[in-house]
Amino acid sequence: MKIAISAAGHTLDTEVDPRFGRCPYFVIVDPETMQFEAVANSSAMASGGAGISAAQMIVDKGIQAVLTGSCGPNAYQVLSAAGIKVITGVSGKVKDAVQDYKSGKFQASSQPNVTAHFGSGFGAGMGRGMRMGCGRGGRMMPPVSPAIQPLGLEQELDALKVQSQELATQLSEIQRRIDELEKKGQQDI
Repeated sequence: MKIAISAAGHTLDTEVDPRFGRCPYFVIVDPETMQFEAVANSSAMASGGAGISAAQMIVDKGIQAVLTGSCGPNAYQVLSAAGIKVITGVSGKVKDAVQDYKSGKFQASSQPNVTAHFGSGFGAGMGRGMRMGCGRGGRMMPPVSPAIQPLGLEQELDALKVQSQELATQLSEIQRRIDELEKKGQQDI
């Protein structure tokens, strides 16, 4: 079994990051052995769709549960559709969160605990766009974790490198599929 924890760093001693889609890292842990790997979140700096992209990465890793401070509706939908338990309201050190998970302290969330764009600084009245400063008018749930810290230079650089590699892989896969379809189209003529 593997669980993923949104993390501010890449060790078991780092703090749980309150943001799912925009956390700098996911620490993926086998709770029985405590073996782990840290994966830079290539979606952390995305201009949009960070939660969905991060959730898809988690699905692709074969994770059974996610521990995080907050999870928005888009990411929650991707994770829950894949049968992944989402546990929100988690804070403290990653290793302590894993121990609390093992001891049964957490309950899976039945719905997202923040609105879309929570960790990005946009939406729910955070900006001045089309929503005209709608503020906390019943649509935004209160944050459940400490203030969001900006990414450090090294963390941002790591995240961008991972994102670049993933985009190159996606581009290669797209080109392979285009070639495959073109070849099939020529055979059908």
